[in-house]
Amino acid sequence: MKIREINAMRGPNYWSVRRHKLIVMVLDLEEMEEFPSNKVPGFRERLEAMFPTMYEHRCSVGTPGGFFQRVEEGTWMGHIIEHIALEIQTLAGMDTGFGRTRGYGEEGVYNVVFSYIEEDVGRYAAKAAVRICEALIADEEYDLAEDIQEMRELREDQRLGPSTGSIVEEAASRGIPWIRLNKYSLCQLGYGANQKRIQATVTSETSSIGVELACDKEDTKYLLEQAEVEVPRGDIISRERSLKDACDYVGYPLVIKPIDGNHGRGITVDIQNYEEALVAFHAAKEVSRRVIVEKFITGKDYRLLVINNVLVAAALRTPAHVVGDGKSTVKELVDKVNEDPRRGYGHEKVLTMITINDLTKTIIKDAGYTEDSVLAEGETLVLKDTANLSTGGTAEDVTDIIHPANVSMAERISKIIDLDICGIDVMTSDITKPLSETGGAVLEVNAGPGFRMHLAPTTGLPRNVAAPVVDKLFPTQGDTGRIPIVAITGTNGKTTTSRLIAHIAKMKGYRVGYTTSDGVYIQNRLLMQGDCTGPASAEFVLKDPTVNFAVLECARGGLLRAGLGFGNCDVAVVTNVAADHLGLKGIHTVEQLARVKGVVPETVLPDGYAILNADDDLVYEMRRNIDCNLALFSMDENNARVQALQRKGGITAIYENGFVTICRGAWKMRIMRVEKIPLTYGGKATFMIQNVLAAVLAAHVRGISIEDMKAGLETFIPSASQTPGRLNLFKFENFTILLDYAHNPAGMRALQKFTDNLECTVKVGIIAGIGDRRVEDNNEMGGIAAEMFDEIIIRQDKRLRGKTEEELIKMLNDGIIAKDPNKKTTIIPSEKEAITYAVNNAKKGSLIILCSDVIPDALKLVQEFKEMETKGEKVFAE
Repeated sequence: MKIREINAMRGPNYWSVRRHKLIVMVLDLEEMEEFPSNKVPGFRERLEAMFPTMYEHRCSVGTPGGFFQRVEEGTWMGHIIEHIALEIQTLAGMDTGFGRTRGYGEEGVYNVVFSYIEEDVGRYAAKAAVRICEALIADEEYDLAEDIQEMRELREDQRLGPSTGSIVEEAASRGIPWIRLNKYSLCQLGYGANQKRIQATVTSETSSIGVELACDKEDTKYLLEQAEVEVPRGDIISRERSLKDACDYVGYPLVIKPIDGNHGRGITVDIQNYEEALVAFHAAKEVSRRVIVEKFITGKDYRLLVINNVLVAAALRTPAHVVGDGKSTVKELVDKVNEDPRRGYGHEKVLTMITINDLTKTIIKDAGYTEDSVLAEGETLVLKDTANLSTGGTAEDVTDIIHPANVSMAERISKIIDLDICGIDVMTSDITKPLSETGGAVLEVNAGPGFRMHLAPTTGLPRNVAAPVVDKLFPTQGDTGRIPIVAITGTNGKTTTSRLIAHIAKMKGYRVGYTTSDGVYIQNRLLMQGDCTGPASAEFVLKDPTVNFAVLECARGGLLRAGLGFGNCDVAVVTNVAADHLGLKGIHTVEQLARVKGVVPETVLPDGYAILNADDDLVYEMRRNIDCNLALFSMDENNARVQALQRKGGITAIYENGFVTICRGAWKMRIMRVEKIPLTYGGKATFMIQNVLAAVLAAHVRGISIEDMKAGLETFIPSASQTPGRLNLFKFENFTILLDYAHNPAGMRALQKFTDNLECTVKVGIIAGIGDRRVEDNNEMGGIAAEMFDEIIIRQDKRLRGKTEEELIKMLNDGIIAKDPNKKTTIIPSEKEAITYAVNNAKKGSLIILCSDVIPDALKLVQEFKEMETKGEKVFAE
């Protein structure tokens, strides 16, 4: 079996609009296509022995054991690999269960689709599942444990931590979108200008002064002392010669810790003499230049969590430890503790497994034991020097029993240190009494405190401490941090429609970011060049903090490669669906292509609008799958579909009596005469009228006034700068050049309809075959060219996309000959030479039509010719 490619979906996609995280593996079964599972002796028994937990996989049978029943009856290996990939992720602590396997359109080749939690793990699971299946087929030994551990480690490297993850989940539950900004814990909540940021539990609103203070234990302690908060007596030193005096001043027992430390690094507690203090001093110096020597406060370790100056949770923390039974060794006791099903690797479960590392061995040795020592029954041995959950500690929720004086103290401390999210470490014998009564003290104030102990305490009530964080960042009820998103898809007209909508929104006063097949624009500045119609480009716009209105062109390539770059939009426009790029990525029919593009309107929010072309059957059919408002546009005011929606009071846009008109129900609002809209070339470019209808409808449902629409339409001039490669007309003294993006049969037909209305003595077409189109598509392009042009020049694009130059030229030529064997045809592979030849041989009054799907070079050359003529130079190349 052979893996052709593995793609990770990260947003709404062809396979599922709701399940964004999917791996799509294209798998060629090769000779195994002839061997379903029931034809491989012993396969089911070996599969069941390796994965007994797969009994829970119901599969299409719908009952436990259903999948094994399918295996017994005979199913293809792609389907089995799908189930293995899901099961091994679950075994590695990532419970996930959606999958489907479908034919790719080639014999023995399948799309194996399954869900993932972490992308790198999903990709690993795809490859591992194939290896496992091959081993099962061959009846070979396989080390499954190695794969499971590798996936666990990948998960821990990639996943968000519990604190960040809880805030992101809480935001998502409120409809607030989020984007991960780096491979660590920096995340964006909301879009564009309305975004907020978090990094673990530090927010974009956290005071930098507060963080600086919390990181400086000396300043923190000083401020708290000045405010009459109970803190331990202490001193700060940087040299060993100062240690003796500090110890004498503070008095034993004491604790030594680095001034800039975190996560318990370099801290030594319950120091009883100078020799122990000296060892602890050097341990702290490895972490920080200066060291705190302070009184060791006895009691229990509590963490108080204050968010937005309100105490929201408190936990009693206990370091990792074991309790003797009089029979077991320390190592055996640790193993027993780790058998607790609540303990797992890293953060995968409520508790973390206890590991015996060098620090633990030192602590055991200092207590007078070894790993092989047997503890007396009931004796407790602490194994770590801090109570962190990440080192195996436990937490008990005590929020409801804290004394009001301690609550007030904690909330006051958060204001003194100026932290919106604040973790306060307190040592006291009894948290139900004021610290002043118990002799307890505040040990530390933490910026960016961990939430795990409060979200999932070992005992006591879990607390949703992420909620007050999101409340603070988005205080207005219903605020989702979104900006308006208009998404455009279809076969032809996407880029022009996107540009026009962006232009109208800009005229309204929005700061617009938009993506097109030419590049990404932020407030009309081109910041990324090239085909930018995929999810990465969409995210680029949505991450930009200056943008408050997004217009996103969405092409099939990005959708099939990774899904959409956003979860929901406010308006979706589908211009049309026609044969294009068929035979690629498993999409072989126009109906399949329509299902790909239909993903976009399915993502519209319930109060948004799907704007569909009522003249296109496949586009109109998309209305059945939407969960939002419907708006239609048509070139025919008597279109029955439009009239039916109008009778229901719906919103439509029509071309009637020479006007672009919006209708609310039966009421008409005429926007402009088509002949006065520059983009339509006096109404001659009918396909541009369609684009205008879609654009004004999108503007209207977003509340943009007719006056702003008219201003936008009047100032949107078809040109190399505003609509590069879309009906760019260059009038020379003796001839005219028309440059257009027409790159498929439907686009060529639309261009033909337009050029039939242009006056000229002769039409010369410069065309090229496209390597990622089917033979019949290129044949058809040649046939249309034979109808359109009096003379044809066949050139070739720079990117051959898998075909040879000769193959592509032949495809076009075959189409030309089939339509008109006598058509004058010249073959000049170089685009520059082809254009130059056409210009040098242009007859007076001729129209040279250049069809190109790679615009910049051609546009630059034509503009150079125009500049030459303007300067009075002869227009030809040397």
